[in-house]
Parts: sequence; C-alpha cells; structure tokens
Amino acid sequence: MSRSFELPEADWATVGAVGEPGHRTFYLQVRQESQLLTLKLEKQHVAAIAQFLSEILDDLPSTDTNELDGSENLVEPVLAEWAVGTLQIAYDSTADRVVILAEELGADEDEEDTGETPGGPGRDPMTLGHPSRLGEPNQLGDDLTAEANERGAARLGITRTSAALIVRVGAELVSAGRPTCGLCGRPMDPEGHSCPRTNGHKPN
Repeated sequence: MSRSFELPEADWATVGAVGEPGHRTFYLQVRQESQLLTLKLEKQHVAAIAQFLSEILDDLPSTDTNELDGSENLVEPVLAEWAVGTLQIAYDSTADRVVILAEELGADEDEEDTGETPGGPGRDPMTLGHPSRLGEPNQLGDDLTAEANERGAARLGITRTSAALIVRVGAELVSAGRPTCGLCGRPMDPEGHSCPRTNGHKPN
C-alpha cells in the first residue's frame, strides 16, 4: 500500500515538467512547513487542474499573482511518491483553501510511457466534476471506496495565491508542448498523428 498524505495548510504549491517537449514528465509539488510532497501527473491533469482552479478563482475575491521569478520552479530532486490517477477539486470556504484530493493510479490502470501522452482510448484519467464549495473541511474525500483506500491518497489545502500560480504556470506548460488533436486530445507528433477517433484516417 502506498503512503497517503494530509497537507491541509500548504504554504506553497506548483506544477512543473522535467524533460524536453514530447518527452516531458509532469509533477505537482506541495509544501507545508518542512514537508514537501511530489506527485506525478499527466499533461491532461495539468490542463484540467489549471482550468478548474481558474473557474473556482473566478467566483472568489481576486488575489495578486507576482511575476514568475523562479520560486514557482520544482524543488530538486524531483522524486514522486506515486502517479496520480484521479483528482477532485473544491473550495473550502471555512478555511479559505482550495482543496485538491489526489488518488493514486491503480495497478489495473496502464500508465503511459511519457507524462506528455494522455490515457489510451476509453480511459479518463480524471474524475473531476464541476468545481464546488465545501461546507465542511472534511467533506471532500470522506466517501473514498475501499478499493481507493488500498491506493495512496493526498488531501491538499492550498491558498488562493498558490492556486492562481498553478493556473498561470499550468497554462504555460500546456501551451509549450506539442499541439493536441482536436478530436482525441492526444499530442500530435510533427511526423504525423494517428487519431483513434478516425481509425488513423484524416477526418472529413
């Protein structure tokens, strides 16, 4: 069984990538005091996290986001505890924290060779509903299934400032990579793209 983590009052959080475009591996890092947690993501995770955090922040008081000065970079060495399979995101109004619940990728779920490639046909690497608000701090994640409890899980409470930073950095990470196919969402290689939605043929 992998380790699980509770960082309800994280003071810093970021996303980042290691490697060259086309061969990047993505990570989420969260720090609370002296504890640093690193989780491995897919590119789809980064895009979705940035999108959903942006939607949550749109409904909240604005927060200042400083210019990127290197403090948003991943902390070396980048050693992930485990690869993320599913994510949930919500806002805890009581603590004024954005809550991220990450669950480990299951043993029965195939992980792609690179973090830049989304899951295979029919696989949704994220369980991420519409952004919501939490009435109670422990509401999110209390109903984890027995199967999920066999995996690692992390419940992370980040500040709105950290959330805004992830939105900005995440958007830059996604745009800096290979273009994605509008049909299947997979990154497209310069030498060509075999889209599973068209059985490898060009769409009409």
